[in-house]
Amino acid sequence: MPRTAGCWAALGPLLWGCALALQGGMLYPRESPSRERKELDGLWSFRADFSAARHQGFDEQWYRRPLRESGATLDMPVPSSFNDVGQDGQLRSFVGWVWYEREVVLPHRWTEDLRTRVVLRIGSAHYYAIVWVNGVHVAEHEGGHLPFEADISKLVQTGPLSSCRVTIAINNTLTPHTLPPGTILYKTDTTKYPKGYFIQDINFDFFNYAGLHRPVLLYTTPTAYIDDITVTTDVDQDTGLVNYQIITQGSEHYKLQVQLLDVEGHIVAQGTGGQGQLQVPTARLWWPYLMHEDPAYLYSLEVRMTAQTAMGPTADFYTLPVGIRTVAVTESQFLINGKSFYFHGVNKHEDSDIRGKGFDWALLMKDFNLLRWVGANSFRTSHYPYAEEVMQLCDRYGIVVIDECPGVGIVLVESYSNQSLQHHLQVMEEMVRRDKNHPAVVMWSVANEPTSSLHPAGYYFKTVITHTKALDPSRPVTFVTNANYQTDLGVPYVDVICVNSYYSWYHDYGHLEVIELQLRTQFENWHRAYRKPIIQSEYGAETIAGLHEDPPLMFSEEYQKSLLARYHSVLDEKRKEYVVGELIWNFADFMTNQMPQRVLGNKKGIFTRQRQPKSAAFLLRERYWRLANETRAGAGGEVEVCRAAH
Repeated sequence: MPRTAGCWAALGPLLWGCALALQGGMLYPRESPSRERKELDGLWSFRADFSAARHQGFDEQWYRRPLRESGATLDMPVPSSFNDVGQDGQLRSFVGWVWYEREVVLPHRWTEDLRTRVVLRIGSAHYYAIVWVNGVHVAEHEGGHLPFEADISKLVQTGPLSSCRVTIAINNTLTPHTLPPGTILYKTDTTKYPKGYFIQDINFDFFNYAGLHRPVLLYTTPTAYIDDITVTTDVDQDTGLVNYQIITQGSEHYKLQVQLLDVEGHIVAQGTGGQGQLQVPTARLWWPYLMHEDPAYLYSLEVRMTAQTAMGPTADFYTLPVGIRTVAVTESQFLINGKSFYFHGVNKHEDSDIRGKGFDWALLMKDFNLLRWVGANSFRTSHYPYAEEVMQLCDRYGIVVIDECPGVGIVLVESYSNQSLQHHLQVMEEMVRRDKNHPAVVMWSVANEPTSSLHPAGYYFKTVITHTKALDPSRPVTFVTNANYQTDLGVPYVDVICVNSYYSWYHDYGHLEVIELQLRTQFENWHRAYRKPIIQSEYGAETIAGLHEDPPLMFSEEYQKSLLARYHSVLDEKRKEYVVGELIWNFADFMTNQMPQRVLGNKKGIFTRQRQPKSAAFLLRERYWRLANETRAGAGGEVEVCRAAH
């Protein structure tokens, strides 16, 4: 099969990728006096390549002319998953290449002013994407949950052009070397399956939604511009310390001015140059939600770059929200700003009706209102990095984040190869590069429940974890393990142990009475072996909303409540020792592959997929508000200042 100058090749529905060295920063595209942005959300032309080899689009070079000229197209909303928008069952389960196209009208100043740099940014394309502008290849990216971009200035300023055609081909095939991994199973028995029949096999419990899941946009900078900013913070008594490093591009002759502003717009510190430390007397710290009467305080770091270029002087401006806070871990505590922090939160998925994993502001705000209503102070981005806008809201509302990479379902021997390792390292580097400045992000999670039977692969997780620590030594690192097995796989190299267990659900079905004994044993074994703080990072029960049984039976709302209550009794014991958090599985019901064990998806949510509460939501709300009040009292705050509104 043909291979591009990049690093992809198609073999039937399969796709092989390669890791590339990261180039440039990944600052969120904010508007400023020197920067503009143009949203490309809306309806795009769409076509799936249903050919047997899924290669017709490349054979016929669909990117060279308008997509409609190659055949019938659909209107496809962006952002969204393509799977559930229409009524085509074949498209819902499609595996292979799909094609998106959008004609974009460009402002004259973008195409005529050669001092302007024009960048195309794709927030998320699952899983492998190739991008053309006016038929010219501009970018490729492997990985379905992180942004990538391409400088298209020369293309749109040749002419100049009043419009351009953006074409994006996306392949959702998962292989043993992708994150998450998967395999293609070819069914060769022609008495049972049509010729060439195959299915995508996965080892994770959520639907493999695909498409352009997050915003696509164009933005501009001057040709001499601020490329990246890295901020770390510390506290010396009551003085906040903001350490910054700035990377620029486009000119060797430039000056940098840095100012830190409070919420009223007053300058509280300033500096010059590409790196330095700003000192903020009597700093207002960034505190988690419900831990302080003034949570989530954000300063603004304003960076101004003035430069000389071949075309004359230019200036670039960028503003970065900054939260001053510290994070530390002891043998038995997780500390934020020197105070003991207890995670009482949820696991989530980017998942909803019709949109799939598509970003939606209304849904996002509903979720954050529910998080605050239930009294959650944290969540884990199970099992992939969420949209940048989600992280920004966490910064603003004080919701603490365990930021997890897409390392879920790692069970195949091939998934521990050097090829997989290099891609895993690349994904971790992209995730840290994107999210390193968010005060809400307090920990990196490098994988979820990797198999423990491949002990020779222990070097794999040692490499990933130490690499992540090298990228960002200011945050703890974890990977999430399964309580069904005790393993050394990566554990010696992490700071916090996150344990998933489903006692009286996936085993000892219906026997709620054994939960307390088994949970105590779990905690004691892990802490005795490693002497590190532990988070109960998953627990729960499948629950069909409106199904009631007493005595409690599996799948009823009463069973979910009873199971949670038994977990809570042991958590209340162990949080006085070394357990530092509990994250319910799950915030809301979500879609999975079709299987006999799932009724239209995973039903372990405390909310339905439509965000309506089950009985367990009220149980959890009462508990979380009580924990918030106890935490405030233990930290010297007033008891009952944080009170749930009834």
